[in-house]
Formats: sequence, C-alpha cells, structure tokens
Amino acid sequence: MDTLLHNGSCNTSPASSGQAKFSGPASAEKSAGEHRAPGLPEILAPAGDTPAALAAFAAGADAIYLGLKHFSARMQAENFSTTELARLTDLAHAEGRRVYVAMNTLLKPGDPASAFRLARRLTLDSAPDALIVQDPGMLDLARQAGFAGELHLSTLANVTHPRALITAKALGASRVIVPRELSIDEVRSMDAACPDGLDLEIFVHGALCYCVSGRCWWSSYLGGKSGLRGRCVQPCRRVYTQKGRQGRFFSCMDLSLDVLAKNLLTMPRLRSWKIEGRKKGPHYVYYVTSAYRLLRDEPDNPAARKEAEQILEMALGRPGTRSLFLPQSPQSPTTSPDAKEPQTSSGLLCGRVGKGAGGKFELRPRLPLLPKDHLRIGYEDEPWHCTLFIPKWVQQGAAFTLSLPRGKNPKPGTPVFLIDRREPELTALLAEWERDLNARGRKPAPEGKTPPAQDVAGLEPKMPAPRPGVPRKLDILLRSSLPHGRKGKAGVRPGTVQGLWLSQKALKEVSKTLFERISWWLPPVIWPDEEDAWSRLINAALRNGSRHFVCNAPWQAAFFSGEKGINLTGGPFCNIANAPALGLLADLGFSACIISPELGEEDILALPKQSPLPLGMVLAGFWPVGITRHAAEPLKTQEGFQSPKGEEFWFRRYGQNTWLYPAWPLDLTEHRPALERAGYSTFVTMEEHPPKTLAPAKRISEFNWKVDVL
Repeated sequence: MDTLLHNGSCNTSPASSGQAKFSGPASAEKSAGEHRAPGLPEILAPAGDTPAALAAFAAGADAIYLGLKHFSARMQAENFSTTELARLTDLAHAEGRRVYVAMNTLLKPGDPASAFRLARRLTLDSAPDALIVQDPGMLDLARQAGFAGELHLSTLANVTHPRALITAKALGASRVIVPRELSIDEVRSMDAACPDGLDLEIFVHGALCYCVSGRCWWSSYLGGKSGLRGRCVQPCRRVYTQKGRQGRFFSCMDLSLDVLAKNLLTMPRLRSWKIEGRKKGPHYVYYVTSAYRLLRDEPDNPAARKEAEQILEMALGRPGTRSLFLPQSPQSPTTSPDAKEPQTSSGLLCGRVGKGAGGKFELRPRLPLLPKDHLRIGYEDEPWHCTLFIPKWVQQGAAFTLSLPRGKNPKPGTPVFLIDRREPELTALLAEWERDLNARGRKPAPEGKTPPAQDVAGLEPKMPAPRPGVPRKLDILLRSSLPHGRKGKAGVRPGTVQGLWLSQKALKEVSKTLFERISWWLPPVIWPDEEDAWSRLINAALRNGSRHFVCNAPWQAAFFSGEKGINLTGGPFCNIANAPALGLLADLGFSACIISPELGEEDILALPKQSPLPLGMVLAGFWPVGITRHAAEPLKTQEGFQSPKGEEFWFRRYGQNTWLYPAWPLDLTEHRPALERAGYSTFVTMEEHPPKTLAPAKRISEFNWKVDVL
C-alpha cells in the first residue's frame, strides 16, 4: 500500500463539520464520545501536544490525558500552558469528550503552595474533568483548591493490591490506575474488590518500564534526574554487560493487549482503557486509538479484530508484548539479545544505515517514506543519535541519502526508526479539527494579560500543624535476614532496634520474647495474588506481640484497620516528601515517617519544620535503584553487571520481585549531626549482602544530597 493509512470509509470529522474528510480506519465511524454504548469503558488517549490531542478526538477517543508545564511525569513531552488547556477543554466538552490533567509528580517540600495555586487556576479557568496524581499530598491540595472533578491515582502511586483500594477511596480518590504488571486474574480481583465510588483504569497499549511504576530510582541515583519528578533519562534503555555479554537487557517492548482486551469488558469497575504515549506524535495516537475503539465496540467480530491488529502494526510503535497479562503463558517484556531484530527504540524499524556513493550515509527503506516523515537514527545513548525529517517521497528499497547534522557519523548497520508521519489525509483532518478548535475554543488572552479567573497569586493552602516537641531518637538496623549463628536473637549493638523484612522464615526464627522489640517492615510492593498471604503474616506477627510496623506504601495501612496499640511508620519507599502528604499519613494513623531519600540537602533539612509527624532518614546501606516483577533473565543474579560507564550493579530476588542494586552503597553518615539539628529522629541502615563475585565497593553515594533534584 502506498501509505500506512488503512483504506476504509469513515467519518472522523468534528461534529460540526457534517461530512467525512479522511479515508482512515473504519473504527472511526463514530467520532463523538457521547456515542459510546452505556457500560463500555472509555478509550483514554495520550496528548503530548495539540496535534496529538486533535488526533485523539478525530479517532474517537472518549477522553484525553495531558500534562502542563509543571508537575507532569512526562516533562520531556511538549505539554500545555493553562491557556492552551482551557481552549482544548472547551472543544472537548463541546464534543462530549473529557480531559484529564496529569499533576503526577512527587512534590518536594517547597512545592505544595505552587501545586495548590495551579490546581486553583485550573478549577477557575478550564475545569478539566480529572487530575491524575501520584503524590498523596495532591489529594488534599486539589480539594483545598476547590477542584470539583475526579482525582485519579497514577500507577506511580503504586496501588497494587485489593485492600489498598479501600485506603485510596478513604483518602478521596475517584479512580485508581492499576499497575502494568498485573495478570488478568489479578485485574479481576482488583475489580471485584473495588469499593463503591471508586473505579479502575488499565493500560492496554504503550511503552513499558522494566521497573514497577513508583519503585524506580535508577535515573535519580545516577544523577538527580528523577523519574518520580518526570525527568527520567531512561538508564534501563542502555547497553549493559555481564561477563562479556552485551545487550539492552532491560529495554522493554510496548505493551499490547490488542485482541485480549476483550476479556476486560466483563469487569464492571474497570471504566477506562488507557493508551500510553504522551511523547508520541498524532500518527501513533490516531492509529492506536482507532484500533482499540474497534476492539471495544466490536469484540466478537473477527473482521474487526483482524482490522484492529493491522492498524496497530501501522502505529509506529515498538514490537509488542502481552508481558504478564496471561498468567499461564507470561511473556518477557524485553527482546532477547539473540533475536534477529532486537529493537526497543521508539518507532518502527524502517531500515539500517549504509554507505552509498562517495561514502555518504544512505538508507534503503523497507517501506515507502512520505514527505515530512520523522526518522530517528540509532538509540538515544549513541553518539550519532539524531532525528531528521524526510523532504520528499522515497520509494521502498530506493537509496536515500541521509542529511545528518555535523559530527553525527553512524556505524554501518545502525537502525533507523520511523517515529512519526503526516499523511496528507491525516494532515487535512487535523487542520479541520484545528479550525473547530479555533471556532469553539476561547480566544487566547492578550500578550502580557492574565484573565481574572487565573489571578491566584498569593493564595496559600492550609498546611498541617508541625509536630510539637522533640521525639526520642531511634536507630534501626534493617536486615535482609537474621545473622548466622544468632538464631532468635536481636544481634545488634545496644541502643539500636533490629528491623526485619516480614517473612514466614523470620516469624519462625525469631523468639516470641523479641517480637515486641523488632521493627517489622512490609515490602515496597504487594501483588494481588499474595495479599492474603501477607495478611496472614501480619496477623501472625500481631498475635506474637509485634507492635511496630513499617508500611512501604501508604495504602498498606488497610492491613491494620481497627488494630489498637500499634505503631505504624511510613517507610522510605512511600516516597513521602512534603507536609500535606505527611498530614494524610497522620490521618491514616501513622505515628512517624521515614522520608524519601531522593531529595537534596536543602529539601531534606527543610521538611522537619513543616511536618506533623516525627521524621526519619535512610542514613546508610544498599538502596535499590529499582524493583521489578520481571525475572533477571538472561542475566545471572549472583553476578554483577556493568553500565556503559563501568558502573556495577547486581540483583537479588525477594518473593515475586527482583531488586536491582548499585554496587556502591548509600552513606549519609557524616551528615547525621545536621539531620539531627534539623529535627530527624529515626536513622535507618539497610543491610544487604552483595554477591561474593562483586569487587568491594570503591565509593559511596550521597544520592541527591548535593544535587537539586529536577
């Protein structure tokens, strides 16, 4: 076919236009969101910029999600100003569509006032239908700002098991976006446990992260660009080495449930099918949205299913995987390094760089290229990586000379990816929707003028009252296992409390006389299929006299509902970093919190003065760069592996999760006096035992102590 456009009649123009302008996927025959049949989940499409948003509407998306210039977990996307958002929301509501705004970053101590004012500005000026949030503090700030729409908890919030939904609902969430690591059986269990007044959303297509959302500090640990703040530099996409074997072992394919999405239609609380891709162009958005509309609207039509699969093949995504969705036949999220075409770069592999006449770089594309097609040369971590636009039509297999920037000299065989294209029909369709945007959307404010509704300067949220007094100081040595030869004994120096990860083995080996003196830690992730087992472990610990528990997700408080006389501490994996979030922990019954170690010195030292709870810090030990549900294959867990810069890492498997560790430990010991003066009272050392094959660490990390986290 001459273009990637599927040949089929449809009507994808705005409701006001009256006639079809585009011969595209037949799934787009109904353009307006209000045409969705009752009870069907919405199709939620990504919008990194205005053309992508209009492409989503053209393809029949019921809702779009987008980010602003601040507090968005995709800061590399184009994103929107509040004025642009207001105009787009006007159009969406006129067309019967919904708009969700992602304010889904971790909030630092100085952020709550700015986040509150932005939420207030949105409330007054554009009134989007929902905010997507990661930080628990945003639930409080949004309501204080008068936001009357829905509040959706992002996957970054790590609501991973059924009981967690109860806590999420109690804190004011309207929707939970479930993790991408769930099997279909686990999604069903979440759906069955979902309380009234809460609904669920699931990713059906798009990029995967190797680590669990909200449980990755890889980018931050290596240099202060936090994934929790929307600044991830994607170290998982790079080439790593183990014993001479190289590969992009952690670089994932795209999730693609495609025809399996039919199984989601039987879940009544699963109200939204979400497509990932806020950094993608309108071509991808249009095609993927069209395909999933077909799969939703005609699930029992074999022809529709086949057409949807063909459309997805044209969407310029990575190769697809079902990942862990089918428990009986899980798939690796990464391509094998031995595969013929191992590629996990964004875009469709369309050829490889060769040398032409005169030594010039050329491409013989595997498919026709259109004028304005956008190409990516190589991978982002390679020195010759760049992007370029095609100026003219190029036939399949024809030699095309690549006009590369100065100094970009790719190796022969470097892959070339088609990452976006503007078919004439799609360009015309977007132009039609843009005219409708200009006709229906409000006019931009004059240069330098602020609409009265946006004048929120000086407004401040109500913050929780800081705690009075100085709490007793506490040192916790958190051990991965009981020390050899000390079965049942604390085995720590005087004045130090032993911390243990809660497990069946620890419950058996610890003397019952010591249970009350031990700090019992819950894991950073609890999956639906293991929730009952964790409930039994917690109840056994309580029966044996345990009184101090560290929850590593706020939602784990649901395990202790109604329990009296216990001490709940928020763990460092909760990613708590601001006063409103600490206030919500206090409301849930927590008596202390060990804050996220990801912050820089200024923020760390500022937080105790704002906190309603006593605070703690991870002072030393092995902090993981990430936690994943996927196996480490093909790498060996007892061997180190190296980054392109020679940095060494290692694995350890705990239950269903693999922990990725740097070979150099965190050590803030020299800053303890400053932390104590600031008001910190609990100090944690995380003990781990690296593989014996690993060379002794030659350095330590201060994480982001000296870095102003972006």
